[in-house]
Amino acid sequence: MIARYSREAMQRLWTDQERFARWMKVEILAVEAYEELGTVPPGTADRIRGSARVTPERVAELERTYRHDVIAFLTAMAENLDADDARALHFGLTSTDVVDTAQATILTDAVDLLLEDLERVREALSSLARRYRDTPIMGRSHGIHAEPTTFGLKMALYWAEFTRHRERLARARSTIAVAKISGPVGTYANVPPDVEAYVARALGLGVDPISNQVIQRDRHAELVTTLALVGTSIDKWATEVRHLQRTEVGEAAEPFAAGQRGSSAMPHKRNPVSCEQLSGLARILRGYVVPALEDMVLWHERDISHSSVERIMLPDVTILADYMLDQMARIAQGLEVYPERMRANLERGGGVAFSGKVLLALVEHGMDRDDAYSVVQRAAHAVMDGQIASFRDRVAQEPAVTGLFDADEWASLFDLRPYVRHADTIFARLGLEGDRPVAID
Repeated sequence: MIARYSREAMQRLWTDQERFARWMKVEILAVEAYEELGTVPPGTADRIRGSARVTPERVAELERTYRHDVIAFLTAMAENLDADDARALHFGLTSTDVVDTAQATILTDAVDLLLEDLERVREALSSLARRYRDTPIMGRSHGIHAEPTTFGLKMALYWAEFTRHRERLARARSTIAVAKISGPVGTYANVPPDVEAYVARALGLGVDPISNQVIQRDRHAELVTTLALVGTSIDKWATEVRHLQRTEVGEAAEPFAAGQRGSSAMPHKRNPVSCEQLSGLARILRGYVVPALEDMVLWHERDISHSSVERIMLPDVTILADYMLDQMARIAQGLEVYPERMRANLERGGGVAFSGKVLLALVEHGMDRDDAYSVVQRAAHAVMDGQIASFRDRVAQEPAVTGLFDADEWASLFDLRPYVRHADTIFARLGLEGDRPVAID
């Protein structure tokens, strides 16, 4: 992934130096396991740990000859070792024992970083939800005014979605956190299961209960598809903010830093560029779902058609997801919210948002539903077509409505409170109870 969309801690996990350090750790732990079994003289692992040196440059140099990265790595690792100690390296192992096990440790560390990012997103959304729990905003369906809701409920909806992602990501971590040291086709013919168990325990991994030459790639596909889901929810939230920031809406906006410029040609511009960036990057994350699924299909006990894909895909999806979550947390923490504009947009429709309440009231007063629908629709469309400014006044002029309601009941049909009064119940279900937020009367 290019540096522009990378954060240091996550990017560091995917460097060649880190990869070779993890390979070396697996190799040395395997030697330790053999020491425990009495197959290798005591102290061998410690001597290897103290003497072995591997640099990406040396591995690359050797790989140009061997055209096999693990053999190049093992050759580089053995160059500074005593011949007897070097013979203990990679005993009974196949390349993928080292590669897949080490990769599992990288992926679990990557997911741990992502879970931290995700928690920051949840905290930011929770803060927005609580603060604006009772702040009315026009709900929209098909992009058109529907009925009132609250801005806090909108944010709580996203909080709940990212809470589900936390559960999914934790499951994906558990799925990927397994070691495999079972030899060329997974039968333990050349390496006893005790070695695998020792290495797995030392690395904090589980043991893959059955493998062939590789850890099966449905595990990796689960992680990639989970991150694609996370990225799509980020895109979904960013798209909401982008709409709310439109000039014609103006109900919320992503933060605009001091000194920031919006356009090279138009100084007034304040564009939702960070949210647009997130929507674009989500396309990259989603694009890796198909390669991840295709990587599951390998010939017999293994081929390496998955390997080239994973060298690009796994760093990209974790680095991108890390960057995107961090950006979303930053935007949500600094989101600028304009309750007065929300109220103005509620009133801008002339009251047509209350059409559903009027419809139900007419039915409760004995009117046929289809007739009531026609009456309300006619009045609402007159307002929307600009014939009259107030839906409340227009629908009151309908002969079927005139005199049907007393003043208090009629006024109650245009009251915002029924639309927000159950927010507490929803928040309680979510576990988002908190101090009463500031609301607009």
